[in-house]
Amino acid sequence: MRDYSWYLKRLAAGGAAGVLLAALPLKATAHVKWFAPYDVATTPRALLDVSSSAFWLLFGGSVIGVWTLCRVEQTALGAALLRAFDSISIALRSRTEDLLRASTAAFFIAIGVAGNIILTPELKTDSAAISWLQFAIAVGMFWRSTLVLSSIGIAILYAVAIADYGAFHMMDYPIFLGVAAYLALTGLKREPFGLRPLDVARWAASITLMWASVEKWAYPQWSFPLLQAHPRLTLGLDAPIYMMLAGVVEFGLAFALLWTPLVRRLAALMLCGMFISAVIEFGKIDAIGHLLIIAILVAIAVDDEPRVARSAILAPAFYCVALLAFFALYYGSHVLLMAPSIS
Repeated sequence: MRDYSWYLKRLAAGGAAGVLLAALPLKATAHVKWFAPYDVATTPRALLDVSSSAFWLLFGGSVIGVWTLCRVEQTALGAALLRAFDSISIALRSRTEDLLRASTAAFFIAIGVAGNIILTPELKTDSAAISWLQFAIAVGMFWRSTLVLSSIGIAILYAVAIADYGAFHMMDYPIFLGVAAYLALTGLKREPFGLRPLDVARWAASITLMWASVEKWAYPQWSFPLLQAHPRLTLGLDAPIYMMLAGVVEFGLAFALLWTPLVRRLAALMLCGMFISAVIEFGKIDAIGHLLIIAILVAIAVDDEPRVARSAILAPAFYCVALLAFFALYYGSHVLLMAPSIS
């Protein structure tokens, strides 16, 4: 009998691509702090204003979406999609560490050349030593034995940014701590509690994006000038509704990065598409600023770590808990960390 496995793999891959293209928004917003005025000391929108009926309707739709993806993963179609992912990504998967080290080197060279940036475009500095430290971090990517030193350098930069801009502001960027942990664990060849270095980076990326989603709901007005300057981003929606929708989509996909193999790989591809579309719209600053998270998302998309799929029923429950936890963390930390500056 003729072997049709090759054709089934390609058909599954094509189906996955079609689903992704249909689901992706036409445009995605950039990180607002890089392109528009903001003030983290101002009081965020009241939770009662955020949790409107429209918000819960959109969130309910995203719960159904997460549950559906989990159910698909447990079917023959899900198994076929995973096999297609594995066969297509095998070449890049073996070079994941090279990808992340090269991306980290490129990122720190770029911001080192800029000369006045601490880790991310809106964090400015007059210290020449910061630029030299960023170049040193990039150089450390060339040897496994120096990865730990580079990770310490990233932690130092993060601490400097906290000293200059405050802890609440830097809660936007746990991705950098995740990259530092990835480098340290890779250099030391350690997997604490069974977590691979990529798993730590994946969690950091997920937390970063879920936090950013809550910020879209808490401070949608920061993005309004950006949306006015780039009206194509809104897809014809009113700016407040668009920001609500963008936050729900981003939160759902970010949560999915923490779930099972097919779910997180599909979510990583969709997020990559969103970030790349933002780069096309906003240019080099957005490309540099999002380089590390895009690299991590690519690594997640090609990762074949084979954990048994959890029950689809659990996903909505954990998803709702995650939403409530991030609301509490965002608003609670703002009160605790920003109240002195507000008063």
